[in-house]
Amino acid sequence: MNEHESDAPVNPAPATEAVADTAEVSERIVRCIEALLMAADSPLSVEQLVRLLETTEAVDKSEVRTALSALAERYAESAADLVEVAGGWRFQVGPDYGALVARLWEERPPKLSRAMLETLAIICYRQPLARSDIEAVRGVSVSTGIIKTLAEFDWIKVVGHRDVPGRPALYATTPRFLDDFGVKRLADLPSLPEIKDIDTLDAAVARLRGESDDAESDDDAPAPDEPEAASDAPPDEADHGDERADLE
Repeated sequence: MNEHESDAPVNPAPATEAVADTAEVSERIVRCIEALLMAADSPLSVEQLVRLLETTEAVDKSEVRTALSALAERYAESAADLVEVAGGWRFQVGPDYGALVARLWEERPPKLSRAMLETLAIICYRQPLARSDIEAVRGVSVSTGIIKTLAEFDWIKVVGHRDVPGRPALYATTPRFLDDFGVKRLADLPSLPEIKDIDTLDAAVARLRGESDDAESDDDAPAPDEPEAASDAPPDEADHGDERADLE
């Protein structure tokens, strides 16, 4: 009995050391991932983090996900949030501090016109679709300037062509659109009935803007770099606009 009692304390020591060593490695991985996300100028996926860490830490996807969860919990009460978007994981300023941080930049971002937001909302909820489909919902022609600006923002792209005379382009949203609007996938966007009239279109625009349905009175004003969107053609000109698009 005495021999067994004397041998008992020998085993716990290595186990304690193993636990401490595991905790130390986990914390190091968390800190490495934190540093990478802080320095990155775009979201990083789990696969990218595994590749970036392989030269210093041998980790797998499950370990990276565990570290990301720990890091997200650590920042839960801070001014910055660790969020997952379509492109991966990134730090971003919490919504309560958006207006404050915007003061760092003297130049205000270009204002998106009401027509541009309506077009983006229709593409978002009914993609892929052609310009004539957008015009059928809005009841007015869609200017080339609107499509061009949305493409320059990398929010929409051509994903194919309709198999009809003229082969009009079919548009859909991009991963950049999801990243900029802070969602991981299209399914995470607020649900919305099929857009059939101006009321549901207004609701879609409000959701994209992240604000209430009380839009500013000058929402229909064109953006500074969008001369072609200064006014929408009347409904009877929509067909001509679509014909021009098919010929382009």
